[in-house]
Parts: sequence; structure tokens; C-alpha cells
Amino acid sequence: MSIIRFEEISLILGIGGLVLYMVYVMYRLARDSGAGRFGTLMIFLTLGLGIIGFVAKSAIQLFLSV
Repeated sequence: MSIIRFEEISLILGIGGLVLYMVYVMYRLARDSGAGRFGTLMIFLTLGLGIIGFVAKSAIQLFLSV
């Protein structure tokens, strides 16, 4: 395995792990604050938009070959 391939795999796994951890933190925030159904939805929607934006940026860069 080349160094470049190892770095690509490590980046995907590292960022994927951080995203999963962020989802867990959002869940704990909603649960511990007693946010209710609407509050939990708002927590996941607002904080989840950052994740969606990051994925969209990567997809756009891949699509445009930048």
C-alpha cells in the first residue's frame, strides 16, 4: 500500500469517525437538556447542516475536479 493510498483511507476514516462522534454529541446534548421532540429536531437540523455543508463541499470539488 502506498503512502498516498494510506493517507486517503486514513482521512476518510478519521473524518467519518469525527462525524459519528459529532452525531453522538448532538444526541447527548438533546437528551441531557430535555429538549423534547421539536428541540431535538432543531439541534440535529442546525448542527447537522455543518456536516451536510462539508459533504456538499467535497462532492462539488469532486464533481468539478478542483
